[in-house]
Amino acid sequence: MRAMTQNPPNLRPDLAPKIQIDANPRAGQPTIGMVSLGCPKALVDSERILTRLRAEGYAISPDYKGADAVIVNTCGFLDSAKAESLDAIGEALRENGKVLVTGCLGADPEYITGAHPKVMAVTGPHQYEAVLDAVHKAVPPKPDPFVDLLPQQSVSLTPRHYSYLKISEGCNHACKFCIIPDMRGKLASRPAHAILREAEKLVDAGVKELLVISQDTSAYGVDRKHDMAPWKGGEVRAHITDLARELGQLGAWVRLHYVYPYPHVRNLIPLMAEGLVLPYLDIPFQHAHPDTLRRMARPAAAARTLDEIAAWRAACPDITLRSTFIVGYPGETEAEFQTLLDWLDEAQLDRVGCFQYENVAGARSNLLPDHVAPEVKQDRWDRFMEKAQAISEAKLAAKVGSLQQVIVDEVDSDGATCRTKADAPEIDGNLFIDEGFEGLKPGDMVTVRVEEASEYDLWGRQV
Repeated sequence: MRAMTQNPPNLRPDLAPKIQIDANPRAGQPTIGMVSLGCPKALVDSERILTRLRAEGYAISPDYKGADAVIVNTCGFLDSAKAESLDAIGEALRENGKVLVTGCLGADPEYITGAHPKVMAVTGPHQYEAVLDAVHKAVPPKPDPFVDLLPQQSVSLTPRHYSYLKISEGCNHACKFCIIPDMRGKLASRPAHAILREAEKLVDAGVKELLVISQDTSAYGVDRKHDMAPWKGGEVRAHITDLARELGQLGAWVRLHYVYPYPHVRNLIPLMAEGLVLPYLDIPFQHAHPDTLRRMARPAAAARTLDEIAAWRAACPDITLRSTFIVGYPGETEAEFQTLLDWLDEAQLDRVGCFQYENVAGARSNLLPDHVAPEVKQDRWDRFMEKAQAISEAKLAAKVGSLQQVIVDEVDSDGATCRTKADAPEIDGNLFIDEGFEGLKPGDMVTVRVEEASEYDLWGRQV
């Protein structure tokens, strides 16, 4: 039996898959390294920057020593993420010396230069042109018109068979524990036809799974007043339901992340039942007690949310629900925490991550009274994850004997690591094929009969 996945008990919303870059520079070609920290939305920013640099004639290096300069795309969501970003900048300076900083932490350049005065440039989040200008100054391009044509597909920091698709930037919420609107601004949705064109190119280039991301996927198009855009001889509305329906026509798996449970989300469920969109919703519930939610400045409708969950499951019995929660939020009482545990018992979510509350510089929650002691936060986190693990174990045990369509992520001498439709890459579990995996390769989609289950993972045999 292969080692099981830890369905990340430390799951944080500021983490994304590890960077994956293949480097084959020609002699004399300027080379840029990239360290991409932060969430999947930051990963998309990194991909966009590298796509432009590659088109301009730069090679991309997966390490410090092979690069003429290094871009560090930072995160500023939590204080621990800020510290991680500063550490990465320091390491890049030691290993390379020429370092350009961008991303969310770049919104506070003095914070970075105060710790690392030798960085060559600092730019904020999604400032693509400024990053390119800084690279041009640090490492002038040497284009070869016979070689450096615009590549057929974008540089990707994820395996070739899946790709993140960012549909909007920013957020209109004012959650007290979050400073993302301060860093990334209000909701700014991309035109529907631009998203669909990008998705179509990705699928044409071999992508089998599109992971739709934003700060608030449900709100897509609100800022555009759900305007219409031309698409394939007709028009498409800038609305998540319409966008999901069109994405579902492209022939790839479509997985929706960061979906707030607005009433119109129920209109997505029939698309899942029809097979156009994966029956999977990633919803940031954060808590269940109405008083805690009010202190978070989030909608306090946990009871109605349970009704919505029941309705989703009635319309699409195979739906997988993932969420993240915060324990130890300022003022959280034992009774409030117990309400969260009871809610989780009733909701029976399939995939659950949890992190302990941290102060974030600039967040309004820092000023709230009655902060919870670290040992209490740890105890509540332990109890929460114990319950979540038991739910996951029971749900996966019920899948033994079933047939599952899976996508292959990795193949080595021990077997194939795959995912079912219920598993997002990096954050959910895996399905392992230990026998009869010869001939499989990443991106293959096969049918498997589940033979064994653990708390977070499945094992099966190809049929």
